[in-house]
Amino acid sequence: MKSPKYILPTEELTLVQKAQAGDDRAFTQLVKQYENLVYSFAFKVCRDKEKAEETWQDTFVNVYRKLHQFDGKSKFTTWLYSIVTNNCRMKRRKTKLEMASIHIDKPHSAYDHDEADDTGTTALTVPAWRDTPLDKMMDAELKSKLDAAIQKLPYDYRVVFVLRDVEGQSAEETGKILKLTVPAVKSRLRRARVFLREQLNEYMTA
Repeated sequence: MKSPKYILPTEELTLVQKAQAGDDRAFTQLVKQYENLVYSFAFKVCRDKEKAEETWQDTFVNVYRKLHQFDGKSKFTTWLYSIVTNNCRMKRRKTKLEMASIHIDKPHSAYDHDEADDTGTTALTVPAWRDTPLDKMMDAELKSKLDAAIQKLPYDYRVVFVLRDVEGQSAEETGKILKLTVPAVKSRLRRARVFLREQLNEYMTA
């Protein structure tokens, strides 16, 4: 069964159409409306203030140049997330941080019920972070440990984790943003959660 067609809210559609027609005020309003979202997401993915600022600038340059390509068949934020993700990916270099990222192609441990992954085989799912009391115990030390653990995630897993468990995007929206199948999104998210939980095991079980 096909998913219902997305309909862009009238107010947002009108603003986008005006900007597409060359209305600079409308474009400025679009920037103001989404600049915090773009910077926040860029920082969470890039894990670097300077790269996040560069990505913010690059993203809105891309939006200005490619706005005519947005057809309104998806959420405007979905299109924005895609641009930010691509810009962060292009800025990625073989830094010490990237060199230190750990391969997590296969889960190390198991949680919850069985589910078929993107390869068609049965794997084990992991509860979302919001299903745990993590937010209640998020002191400064734990935040630091979590940030360090997220930085160790390979980029492709990190961006899925941020979109799903930090930004709250659905598996379907994340798939549209990253051009992945829903099973692939679920598989990467599961592996990222397992890795992060193992990194924070002493805090999660204390």
